[in-house]
Amino acid sequence: MVDDKEKNMKCLTFFLMLPETVKNRSKKSSKTNTSSSNSGSSSKLPPVCYEIITLKTKKKKKMAADIFPRKKPANSSSTTVQQYHQQNLSNNNLIPAPNWQGLYPTIRERNAVMFNNDLMADVHFVVGPPGGTQRLPGHKYVLAVGSSVFHAMFYGELAEDKDEIRIPDVEPAAFLAMLKYIYCDEIDLAADTVLATLYAAKKYIVPHLARACVNFLETSLSAKNACVLLSQSCLFEEPDLTQRCWEVIDAQAELALKSEGFCDIDFQTLESILRRETLNAKEIVVFEAALNWAEVECQRQDLALSIENKRKVLGKALYLIRIPTMALDDFANGAAQSGVLTLNETNDIFLWYTAAKKPELQFVSKARKGLVPQRCHRFQSCAYRSNQWRYRGRCDSIQFAVDKRVFIAGFGLYGSSCGSAEYSAKIELKRQGVVLGQNLSKYFSDGSSNTFPVWFEYPVQIEPDTFYTASVILDGNELSYFGQEGMTEVQCGKVTVQFQCSSDSTNGTGVQGGQIPELIFYA
Repeated sequence: MVDDKEKNMKCLTFFLMLPETVKNRSKKSSKTNTSSSNSGSSSKLPPVCYEIITLKTKKKKKMAADIFPRKKPANSSSTTVQQYHQQNLSNNNLIPAPNWQGLYPTIRERNAVMFNNDLMADVHFVVGPPGGTQRLPGHKYVLAVGSSVFHAMFYGELAEDKDEIRIPDVEPAAFLAMLKYIYCDEIDLAADTVLATLYAAKKYIVPHLARACVNFLETSLSAKNACVLLSQSCLFEEPDLTQRCWEVIDAQAELALKSEGFCDIDFQTLESILRRETLNAKEIVVFEAALNWAEVECQRQDLALSIENKRKVLGKALYLIRIPTMALDDFANGAAQSGVLTLNETNDIFLWYTAAKKPELQFVSKARKGLVPQRCHRFQSCAYRSNQWRYRGRCDSIQFAVDKRVFIAGFGLYGSSCGSAEYSAKIELKRQGVVLGQNLSKYFSDGSSNTFPVWFEYPVQIEPDTFYTASVILDGNELSYFGQEGMTEVQCGKVTVQFQCSSDSTNGTGVQGGQIPELIFYA
């Protein structure tokens, strides 16, 4: 008999090499978590963590049947193979055919039959938190070949011969997605499980699956989920994904701050966003977003929804909001009447706006730099003639593509060639006929040959190597300047832009000449 102390020393406990902040968060999130001592261990096995990290999602979790939908056989000759394939997906234990191996010509296909199959399984995993567990079969050899962590778990110096292993911190759907990659060499990711799958891939050191998860997240990244993904990318130590998140948050800051996902971020991520110098948003939008986050945080901490508690959960982050840089109207009608500021703070900020001798403030009083827009000019010259350029409600349009992801903020347009005039412009941006952004606004032309910017309400994200259609319908003085000697390709900073004619153009604009001389974008 071996006493409990010796038994515990022989047990192999895995810890994931995540940032120290992650470990601290995990310890705080579960009072029942205990630490295993490995002070006397000389094992060189990579540590893996079983601490629970909550991965939030608004959507309902998908189970195995949702992730791997049943497929109909392509023809009658493959019916038997398909039946066996579906049998192992649904975990129906045994395959009855005596010579099923002969149905599959490659070792990869035969190995895939074992995925989620009790046939010859020598270990089982109870995956998921209490109340939501799923028992999944495994084969030690296959798992050890696919993951160094599983190899250490089953064949390492401190390996234990257990028939059942509990994994409470991984979602069943994510664990199945990882097993499918290990067994079948197939990557099957879904939007509502990809973060949990990334966690599983990191935990069990399956780097190619982890890279695929990051690529999936980068592809699906938008202003709606950028803040949440920023928090997770820091958690998983993925600098490339972190950088992509910041690009979206900076360029589409107001959309990101108004998204539901912003309220789901942790306090550390909130502070990093509020500190951001290149945040491209009005400060009143930043202030309102912080209050929305505080309201949700009060609910998370089971605090009453009061002004005092909102200020309490914001803490020092409140002073990262650059309230003195707001427009006076925004401050007077918004922040000053929110109740979050003290009477002295409100008075001092009003004096900051109006007094010659300004009081000292705890708030940052220097405006954010934001982003500097770039302008891609596609014409080498411009001109005007006595009988051109006329509009009369017709559409000027051009197609373009870029080689790097950018955010189109607006267009530069020509104005009147007959003195100053005001124009009404309806601008539109489409991809394969789908409208991505549009706006109706006015601009004033001073009669010069300069271009005049017209902006979208929010910048529109543009993916590389895909053609988009830029259109404008103008109403105003019909005689205006127009571009000449157009270029099919323009290098603007680090971005290459290609142009081609659009079938939507009904007023003569094309690659060689016409309207829409400039694309205004952030890169």
